[in-house]
Amino acid sequence: MTIADILMLIAVICIWSLLLVNVVLIIAGYLYYIESEDRPVPEIEGEAPFVSIMVPAHNEGKVIIKTVESLLALDYPHERYEIIVINDNSSDNSRELLGQLQSRYVGRNLTVINTDAVTGGKGKSNALNIGFQQSKGELIAIYDADNTPEKKALRYLVGEIMHDKTLGAVIGKFRTRNRDTNLLTRFINIETLSFQWMAQAGRWKLFKLCTIPGTNFIMRREIVERIGGWDVKAIAEDTEISFRIYMMGYRIKFQPKAVTWEQEPQTLKVWFKQRTRWAKGNIYVIVKNVPLLFDRSATNIRFDILYFLSIYFLLLTSLIMSDILLILHALGYVHTTIAGFSTFLWVLAITLFVTGTFITLITEKGEMRLSNLWIILLMYISYCQMWMVVAAYGLYTYGKDVIFKREAKWYKTERF
Repeated sequence: MTIADILMLIAVICIWSLLLVNVVLIIAGYLYYIESEDRPVPEIEGEAPFVSIMVPAHNEGKVIIKTVESLLALDYPHERYEIIVINDNSSDNSRELLGQLQSRYVGRNLTVINTDAVTGGKGKSNALNIGFQQSKGELIAIYDADNTPEKKALRYLVGEIMHDKTLGAVIGKFRTRNRDTNLLTRFINIETLSFQWMAQAGRWKLFKLCTIPGTNFIMRREIVERIGGWDVKAIAEDTEISFRIYMMGYRIKFQPKAVTWEQEPQTLKVWFKQRTRWAKGNIYVIVKNVPLLFDRSATNIRFDILYFLSIYFLLLTSLIMSDILLILHALGYVHTTIAGFSTFLWVLAITLFVTGTFITLITEKGEMRLSNLWIILLMYISYCQMWMVVAAYGLYTYGKDVIFKREAKWYKTERF
């Protein structure tokens, strides 16, 4: 067996191991969705707890009005929640628009904090810390500035967290508001449903683990106080705070009935910048938490550490190595006797990908369309391959930041 054969075999084993893990998560997630359909969300008993909803916003004039109005219209006692918008060093007309909203909704608990280049402009974590200082709620909810949550979203999140004292946070899910704009947004819609939320559901079903997304979640105030706020060095502040909640002994639950709709990137340039930030931010969290693999008190979260470690390091390396070997084999520079077998496995992987992804879509109304079959197939050979570039570039830029001791910059997603 040649060195090329050994490297190809290692890559194939790694890729297929992670593929099978994903299949298991999809099956478990699908079962959890079916169970959730028949299980009612816990009702809020007695007086509803006071909730502080925080909305960090930087140059969000295009979307902020719709977001705040949807939050004001939530099916939750109006006197039992406040909305705090952190208008973070914006250079657009956000300040004027938010001022007009406050004038229209006098008497509602709507607070606008306008920061400048001195107090703000340092990213989402810093903005959330500023907002938290003025918040009063025993529960803290976070929504991004491009969100339109469904009316019962907050009630569902509160009902879950108040029903179980072991929960430190409860997450809902976000759907793609502009999914039909172009091919990219359709890819993102399928990715969100099939990988982000089905994986979340599967991890909760099997391990009682979930990772906080950047929006549509609620957490206990005491958690933020105990951990000293959000890590301003983390540009993936949601993943970072999830691990700190784990280490406090709390669990994070996924409630799929709590839904918000958000705007996704509509151009490759905006998508690439956003996903690179996600990749770099998650790599920071992984590196920060790798020592927990050897910490006995972190036994219950080792799967998540290994899961993220495998996705951003093992899978990325294996995919790049296998692609390079197949190209070199085709060009005649190296010889590998299992190239043909690898091709068979590649075809089988595509079949599993398309089938599994399509099955996950049937959990959502309006997504059971035959047109999604060719979209998924096209997604595998294009969108999924772009993920490798994003992850590799995220790893590269993270390495540069570490080597040159540069402060990570928080890229704000452009709105449309």
